[in-house]
Amino acid sequence: MVDWLVVWGVTQAFGFAFKAVLAELATDAAKDYVTDFFKDCLSQVVHLPDRPLKTAYGQAIKEFLDLVQGALEDEDYSDAQIKAFNPPLKQFIRQPEVAAALGQVFDPAYAKLDTGTLAQTWQALELLDLPAAFDWERIGKRYVRKVRAIVENSDELRPIFDLQLQAQIADATREVAGVAPDFDLVKYAEGLREQYGRLRLDSLDTTGAYYSEMRLWKMFVPQSVRTCPEFLPQVYELPKEHLRQLRERGELDAAELAAVELEKSRRVYIDQPIRPVLDVLGDPQAPGTGAEGAKYAVILGDPGSGKSTLLQYFALTWAQRPARELAAYPLPLMVELRVYGRDKRLGNCKDILTFLHQGNVTCRLNQQDLHQKLKAGQAIALFDGLDEVFDPTLREEVQRDIHRFTNDYPAVRCFVTSRWLGYKAQQLRDAAFEHLMLQDLAAEQVEQFIERWHGLTFKPSQERERDIIQTRLQKAVEDRKPIQELAGNPLLLTMMAILNRSQPLPRNRALLYERCSEVLLHKWDVEHKILTEPKLQAFKLEIDYQDKQEMLRRVAYHLQSTPSSLAGNVISRSDLERILATYLRKFSQESAISIARIMIEQLRGRNFILCDLGANSYAFIHRTFLEYFCAKEFSERFNQRGLEQGMTIEELENVFRKHWQDKSWHEVLRLITGMVERDFALELVNELMTQDGEAHQFENLFLAVDCVSEIRDRDPDDTRIQSLKAEIQALVRDNKIDYFLQENRSINKVIENIKIMQMALTKFSEVWRNDPDTLNWLKARAQTDENSFVRQAAVQELARVWKEDPETLTILKTRAQSDDNYAVRQAAVQELARVWKEDPETLTILKTR
Repeated sequence: MVDWLVVWGVTQAFGFAFKAVLAELATDAAKDYVTDFFKDCLSQVVHLPDRPLKTAYGQAIKEFLDLVQGALEDEDYSDAQIKAFNPPLKQFIRQPEVAAALGQVFDPAYAKLDTGTLAQTWQALELLDLPAAFDWERIGKRYVRKVRAIVENSDELRPIFDLQLQAQIADATREVAGVAPDFDLVKYAEGLREQYGRLRLDSLDTTGAYYSEMRLWKMFVPQSVRTCPEFLPQVYELPKEHLRQLRERGELDAAELAAVELEKSRRVYIDQPIRPVLDVLGDPQAPGTGAEGAKYAVILGDPGSGKSTLLQYFALTWAQRPARELAAYPLPLMVELRVYGRDKRLGNCKDILTFLHQGNVTCRLNQQDLHQKLKAGQAIALFDGLDEVFDPTLREEVQRDIHRFTNDYPAVRCFVTSRWLGYKAQQLRDAAFEHLMLQDLAAEQVEQFIERWHGLTFKPSQERERDIIQTRLQKAVEDRKPIQELAGNPLLLTMMAILNRSQPLPRNRALLYERCSEVLLHKWDVEHKILTEPKLQAFKLEIDYQDKQEMLRRVAYHLQSTPSSLAGNVISRSDLERILATYLRKFSQESAISIARIMIEQLRGRNFILCDLGANSYAFIHRTFLEYFCAKEFSERFNQRGLEQGMTIEELENVFRKHWQDKSWHEVLRLITGMVERDFALELVNELMTQDGEAHQFENLFLAVDCVSEIRDRDPDDTRIQSLKAEIQALVRDNKIDYFLQENRSINKVIENIKIMQMALTKFSEVWRNDPDTLNWLKARAQTDENSFVRQAAVQELARVWKEDPETLTILKTRAQSDDNYAVRQAAVQELARVWKEDPETLTILKTR
């Protein structure tokens, strides 16, 4: 009987920890395992005599186990810890797929060990945890060299394989092709983390003080998507306020649509369910290989909607895994298509595989090894930014290359991102790509983002400061419709979080809108992605974001001068061209119209400020920017009041006098007040106070209060502010609710007066919150006001704004138990249950009530 341990060289291997594994195989004389081992190898090898096959098998297994032992020793595992791996390795080596992978390397056509199968099998069997730094790829490379040595030293195997000749041919081929010498997964993972791991906020925050170490995979909040059953850009090109209304209604207003077919297409799109994007694409953090989910998908979205971040999250989820697990999961191939398109145009690469091989990702990837991984489906291709290939012909060629890539490697999952505007779907739809539209962040996703952001950017010792700033941002998003609209975009929400750290957003919205427009008009493309508009280059012009802002101010100012245009947010193409061309004549008299047309497409397609409504009409995508640019133009003209284009304070007051009753103007008037100097702002507030607002539920006074809240460094003792404060208090104190009830007047009049009183109380507590008299006045209203409606509203306002005051809880308990009006008791009980449910007396009071 042959002593296989002797033949395999185990008895002389001092310090070999896994002798027991080979001893068991030797006892079985490696009966069926040899067949499994060589089953995928060359047919002539299988017909060799039994002994050389078993010899090669045992020696290869011994070398493999020796490499595993070495990897464990490198991690400072003790002898006892290493020997604990004997049982798992016995089970592992006996798996047919493991044997086949180890034996396949004997075939000269396979210069690489299939480490993916090994890593996946170890995980699937739930064997003893390997060290985090355990690197299957490194073991695989060394194992290949050991197998070559086994073959070279075997008189039976050498003639058949003629390994030396094969190696020389392979080496010569590699040298000619310029193929990288290795395929290092650990190095590649490190490169992905370095290139994409940090959130790139340099375009948003110039200081970088708090955010330089922000990690994308910790901050990422998965969006939601809708399927695009058919892709028609007109379906999605609507102002955000219109889209929000469609979502809220769950239907479409046929009057808003230009054609029956377009209405039908929008209905089909709106009727699609909104689904979490990782449910559709497959969660890369899920157990297994992450193969569940869409196979081919185009992810479409607005600028800043998180398309690139989504793909980077897939890549970084893989790169964050321990080295031992890397080979078990599909290799993420992150391809920035603007770079690929550039290299394709310059002739530096012929296809996607050569692009990857030449080092245009985080590190060079060996073309032959990568080809094998792609054929086996052990990769996921992430193609980012199709819209950033500006040349239409080149973009079509890039799409064809992606289609060809899916034909060459049908087992590989592929995701492509693009802005939806300008995207043509047919070619990739023919390649079976599903099309998905990223949705704005929902309220709960915005809340999750805000919570994560502040948790990551504040130190544990800054808990109180963090809570104040986080609550301030959350409240601004919840209470202010314009801010809420922008917050659905991850890029602009990030901008808000950065600005909110140093100043309250509700009072500094103008600065927020200016910074957001700057990001969209310049920083995101030019600074962040280093993109330039080729059509403008032909005119050799330098049109920066400040030029674009000035043009947009003029467009917004034109809209305000046309009846209902500001409310409707519509401008004709001819007017838009004329306004832009008038400004652009300072650059070029002859080409102003041509440049204006290019600017319209850029403001629409790249900057995400304007949208095409059809019928030669345009609108601002975000009404917020229309309001901001309109207010900014008024303030700029007022600041130039001594010049020809300037505006006097009387003319500005006339704007307030003319438009205070129009709610579509309220945000513009508020922003103007915050932009002009304090004394002039107070004159505008005074103008509002002089209007007769009783027939309009005192809208003039409430707007005046809102405008006061916009004024920085206001003097609370200013007579105009004191006068406004007294008038708001009078709306609470002198409200005629009880009179109308006693006189059996219209219930509608009663409800109207209740709303006026509640609004006055809320406005008063918000704007004069820091006035020391405000809290005492509010406590008096809650406890002693003769009007029960006032007491009820005051109780609710105390619980909303002053819950930290020690007397608030006592007042609510008293009102809940002893107020003679049921509505006041009810309000107090509800606030106790909402805010003070942990207080030991709350439950008793609720039971008693």
